Amino acid sequence: MDEALLEAFHATAYHVCLDTVTWATIRVDLPLPAQLAGAVGSRPWAFITAWNPHARRRPPAENLAAQRELLAALQNQPGVTVHPALGVGTSGWSEPSLFVVGAGIQALDKLARIHGQLAYVHGEADGAALLRVLD
Repeated sequence: MDEALLEAFHATAYHVCLDTVTWATIRVDLPLPAQLAGAVGSRPWAFITAWNPHARRRPPAENLAAQRELLAALQNQPGVTVHPALGVGTSGWSEPSLFVVGAGIQALDKLARIHGQLAYVHGEADGAALLRVLD
């Protein structure tokens, strides 16, 4: 991954919708906001999407279909909860995303690779948000 793209991942605001009025924002290398730490408890979490694989734009209908597939795969895992989310870059781009609680890193890596993602944000309990770059 080139430096500009890596910098974009680090600069992105990762917004999570907890209910109809409550949103919290994750930043890479910072601890989870209090609202999310409470929702996560001691479980692992991730912020992931199926939009725009390999950081290349594709038609909205294809993105929506892939996102539905990702959501279904996550919902089929026992003990996993999913919240709607939105990644917003500093240049104004945005991607619908998912905040996932309870999925293991191996399952997330597999799903991210299936959907052509170069990286995703993850963490354990209320620790710092980490960027997981996939090769």
